[in-house]
Amino acid sequence: MPVRVVPREDEQVDDERQGVDFATAVSNCPPTAERPQAIDIDVDIYKPSIARANVAPSTEQPEGSAEYVDALDFKDYTVLQQHCLFWDRDRDGVIWPQDTFIGFYELGFNLFFCFLATLVINLNFSYPTRLGISYIPDPYFRLYLPSMHKAKHGSDSGTYDKEGRFVPQAFEDMFSKWDRGDKGALSAGELWNMIAANRLAADPFGWAAGIFEFGVTWLLVQEEGMVDKEDLRRIYDGSMFFKIREAYRTEKGWNKGFGLREFFNLGREQWAKNKGRIPPLNGIVSKVERGVTQKLHRA
Repeated sequence: MPVRVVPREDEQVDDERQGVDFATAVSNCPPTAERPQAIDIDVDIYKPSIARANVAPSTEQPEGSAEYVDALDFKDYTVLQQHCLFWDRDRDGVIWPQDTFIGFYELGFNLFFCFLATLVINLNFSYPTRLGISYIPDPYFRLYLPSMHKAKHGSDSGTYDKEGRFVPQAFEDMFSKWDRGDKGALSAGELWNMIAANRLAADPFGWAAGIFEFGVTWLLVQEEGMVDKEDLRRIYDGSMFFKIREAYRTEKGWNKGFGLREFFNLGREQWAKNKGRIPPLNGIVSKVERGVTQKLHRA
């Protein structure tokens, strides 16, 4: 069911027409009218303001990616942890820099971007996740899955809460506020407006992290200039990463993504023609990963 959006009518909102008996916007703060909340999503999602620990529901998918969670036995992981499990290749709860590199390579990026992503992610998020174990920094810049929630940064959408759970209301609000025309998707401009509006004071790290994360999302899943709502939901719970990797292992490949990704992908096709993957990486894929692939096919 499409989310019913509070209308943007010259800074005025008819709240009674939205089925609520209190103000959701005021004239002296125009953004409250310009960025309406998703009001009636409880028709499709039970208690949408309560964070879900291990599923990521939407109005279109009230059960989230249940088949993915069950097939890969992810029910004991938070949604934020599920988002990261693609890179935990041996399921030991630790993501090494080489895991990050190989994961991005299998998502279709070339060596330059894989190296850049590894630097950005492991250098910046290793210590926050390490704090769940020790105050001493990890000399190998590993990420620790059990304390991944400590890597949550400011100036974000609020879709993950501080413990790494998924907040359906915050996810639906992204589209009620920024999806002009109720397309069920966000354009690059709408994503940029959202990132800019989410910026908090004195938080340059959060600003940069938001640009990087939604930029990578755009490079991976945009189609005809839009990031589809379901694709974005599956980015949040991590199921999209497994889908993209499986697509690249077929002749057809992955048919979404655009723009700067073409630049970052330069040279990768020639590698694929010659070897299918970088020779030093051959054989690194673990038995656990192969088991995951088989489970996905059965699901």
